[in-house]
This record gives sequence, C-alpha cells and structure tokens, in this order.
Amino acid sequence: MSADMQKLIGANEEDDEEEIEMDVKEEDNEDHENGQKHIAAQMMLGADGVMPSTSHQFQIQQQLQEQVSTPGGGARRSRPLEEKERTKLRERHRRAITARILAGLRKHGNYNLRVRADINDVIAALAREAGWVVLPDGTTFPSRSQGSRPAGDSSAGLTSSSSQMLSQQVPPTSLQGVSSGYCASVEYNACHMKGVFMPTPAPYDLSSSGHSQSSGMVGNGGEQTESLPLIAGSMEVINEQIIGLPPKLPERDFAGTPYVPVYVMLPLGVVNMKCELVDPDGLLKQLRVLKSINVDGVMIDCWWGIVEADAPQEYNWNGYRRLFQMVHELKLKLQVVMSFHECGGNVGDDVCIPLPHWVAEIGRSNPDIFFTDREGRRNTECLSWGIDKERVLRGRTAVEVYFDFMRSFRVEFNEFFEDGIISMVEVGLGPCGELRYPSCPVKHGWRYPGIGEFQCYDQYMLKSLMKAAEMRGHSFWARGPDNAGSYSSHPHETGFFCDEGDYDGYYGRFFLNWYSQLLINHGDLVLSLAKLAFEGSCIAAKVSTGGTKHPVMLLN
Repeated sequence: MSADMQKLIGANEEDDEEEIEMDVKEEDNEDHENGQKHIAAQMMLGADGVMPSTSHQFQIQQQLQEQVSTPGGGARRSRPLEEKERTKLRERHRRAITARILAGLRKHGNYNLRVRADINDVIAALAREAGWVVLPDGTTFPSRSQGSRPAGDSSAGLTSSSSQMLSQQVPPTSLQGVSSGYCASVEYNACHMKGVFMPTPAPYDLSSSGHSQSSGMVGNGGEQTESLPLIAGSMEVINEQIIGLPPKLPERDFAGTPYVPVYVMLPLGVVNMKCELVDPDGLLKQLRVLKSINVDGVMIDCWWGIVEADAPQEYNWNGYRRLFQMVHELKLKLQVVMSFHECGGNVGDDVCIPLPHWVAEIGRSNPDIFFTDREGRRNTECLSWGIDKERVLRGRTAVEVYFDFMRSFRVEFNEFFEDGIISMVEVGLGPCGELRYPSCPVKHGWRYPGIGEFQCYDQYMLKSLMKAAEMRGHSFWARGPDNAGSYSSHPHETGFFCDEGDYDGYYGRFFLNWYSQLLINHGDLVLSLAKLAFEGSCIAAKVSTGGTKHPVMLLN
C-alpha cells in the first residue's frame, strides 16, 4: 500500500513538473512573439523612420532572418536560468497553497472535488453551494428557486440593451467568416466586458441566445475559435453607470407556509426585588422599537423569589402589572415564564434573584429541602423533588406552593388572558427552569465535559429510594452508587458508567429507573396542576438536551 502511494505521489510530482515546464515554455513563446513583432516593425521602418525601398526591405529581412536562425542571435531574447527557476518556485508555492485549500474543502466541507482540481473548480463548488447554476463552460446564473430579477431592474435593462447593440454589430455572415478587422473590434469589446448577469427565460437553452451566443466562429484561417460570451456582460461605459447601484438580494417566497410569531426575551432584571420596574421610560422606548420592527410580542420571567418574597401566599404583582399594561397599550403580546428557581451563578445570569426569604429560613433549619450530592453539599437553586408531596413549607407541599403561585397569577391578570394578550405560559420545572437534575453545578467544581454527580442524598429522596428498594425485595439497594466518580470525571474513569459497568447490572438498572422516574413524576405532577390553573391557555415546558439549546415542549 505504501509503495502504491509513493508511486502515486511521484506521478503527481512529475505531472506538476511537466505543467510548470509548459508554463515556462509558454512565457518563452510570448517573448519570441514579441521579438517577431519587433522584427516586423524594423522591416516597416528604417533607422531614420522613413519607409525604405523594396530592395532595401529584402536585405533587412534576410539579415533579420539570419539573426533569428543564429543560436546566439539577439532577436529572440533568452530568459536567464535563474529567472526560470524562480518562476518554477513561485508556481510550486501557488500549487501547494491550492492543494491545501482543496484538501480542507474535501475533508471538512464535503465538497466533491477531483484530485487535480484547480481554483476554478473551487469557485464553481462555492457558487453551487450558494444556489447558483454553473455550466461546464463557466456560464453562471441564479437557479430558478432564487427567482429572476424583475423586468424593471436597471442593471438587467442596461445589460440587455448592450447585448442587443453588440448583436446588431454582427454582420449576417459572421458565422461563416469574420474579417480580421471585425475580430479585433469584437475582441476589444470582450476585453472590456464585466461580469454583470442578465437573466434569460431559458438558462439551459443556449440556442435561444441567437446572435448573442454562438457555438463557435470561424476565423480567416478556417480554425474554429471560442465563442464570445456577449450576453454575460456589459461594456465598460455601461458598467460605470451601474457600479454604484446596491446589489438586490433575491426574496424568498413564503406563500402557503405557516406564520411563525417572533417574541423577544426581556432582560432578567427588568423588575427589581421590590417588584418595581427598574427603568420604565427606557423600557417603553425599547418596546416601541420592537413594535416598529413588527415583533409579535415579548417574553418575561415572573420570579417566585420576587412576587412571594416575604411571606407565604402574600403576592406582589405591581411591577408586572405595570409592565403588562405597557405591552398591552402597544398592542404586543406576552409569553410569561413561571420561574420557581433562583437566578444567578449560571451562564448568562447578570442579576441575582434568590428563592423567597421565608423558604431560605426553612432551608437553614431543614437543608434537606434542597438537592444534595454524595458529599452532603446542598444546591439551593431550586427545591428538591423529594418534598413534592411533603408538607414541610409552612404546612404546604412544594407542588401546592407552585399551584397557589400559578393560580394567583391567573386571577390577577385575568383580563390579559381574556383579551388574548398572554398567549403562552411556560412553567419552570427545575434548575434554570428546565426539567433536569442540578447535576453539574460550577460552584461545586464541575467542569465541562464532566459527567456530574447524582443529586439524591437528601433525606426525602433517600426515603423514596428505600421504599422502592423494599418493594423490589432488595433493601440493600437503598443507596446511591459508590463508584460513579465525581463532577468532572469521564465515563470511562468510573466503575459505574464505563463499558460493561455497574449501570447495566441489576442494581444499576433499578437505580437509574428510580432516578429517572422521579424526574418524570415531578414534571407530570407540576404540569397537570398548571393545566388546571391555566385552563384553556397554551402551556409550555423547557426540556434539557444536554447542550446549550433547550427546546420547548408545548402542551394544549
């Protein structure tokens, strides 16, 4: 295999050497042609600029021919060897850069490029990816899905007129024979043409171009020359007139597609801890800007730690009512989030909104109301799901506290529900409002891509685990895994999550089933109460996917 690869590399290097030699020879040929033109000029004029006689012209021609045929003659300029080597080095450097670009596009961009591709193939591939059509001869135009330019477009009209003017200059017999003078004029015009596209009714029908595009023209010597793309450009004078026009982007047609409403999330700290608007005038200006760009509405967090901050079932909605009234006057809509977690300490949090003060007081005397890891560290971001049915919050369970908060909101803002101003209510189900365990807290030492730790060591969740183990007849399973690693461990470093680890054993399957079912039961219970509180309204929940994006699940 290695021998074949060496042969292939050797063959490619020989091909590159041959192409470089041909490039150098072409430059030498150009120098030779320039020398021939210089000889012709010397034949036409004498040393003093006067036209010589016929016999004298013949003598000069013989001398110049002898000079050309002589190996050391001065008519044909011989390029120095050092300059040729520099040319080869520059060409090798250019080809090496091209090879790296092509290799990167093949590997990372999935571009279907041939092995001997050049920069033209790269440009064509990029144009096709952008939605353009590139024909084998290099003709490029937008696809039908992008739509054609309108008939009144100035650039298209100018290009069309210029192509008609050029086609009128072509004599009827141009396809059979072209005089040298006419060829020179057409070549001059073609040199000054720019890449201004003019849409055609049938892009693939080249025969419909008529005089503007022909398959080929025959010169004086009878050789077929390449056709000039007259329809693909405009003359330099016309190009100067339209060069200042801004490019017109194609518009997508959304006819027949469902309407997608756009809501903008308001800042987390728009309402302070006293439930007052921080900057009413500035907020009103921002809302007017959103209204001017046809935004459908805004999204706002209603924080449990602000509304019910001081005492149980004492709700203060003043700041939110004023905000909702401003939104209503601007004829915008609202999406409201019932946030039962604390704000601060997570990515993107620029304010600090803790849980209600009275909940924090209960937590100081009974810290088991919070999630707890194996080392006994508490996570105060939200309440443990172990107290969903435990009356430890001044005579209420956790789900009863959530339900009373949602019912108070529904009663307080009944007119906004009746008028359709509040279009959706999102219910917080855990840390960051997501249905997940707080398994990866940065404050406890977690670093990406660590696996985190199980959060089931408060007394209420351990009691649930004991009950589940006894029902299975294995009371000794009432414990968390002791080989699951730490917050920043990797799966293969642990005895529980490694390949063929304990997670796939009888105990491992039992524990993971109990742990995940507790999460499902919490979400099902809270959402069922939310459906009861917001009957007839659209309800949503945020589900974590392990990444930075959190999809929202809608419930009718």
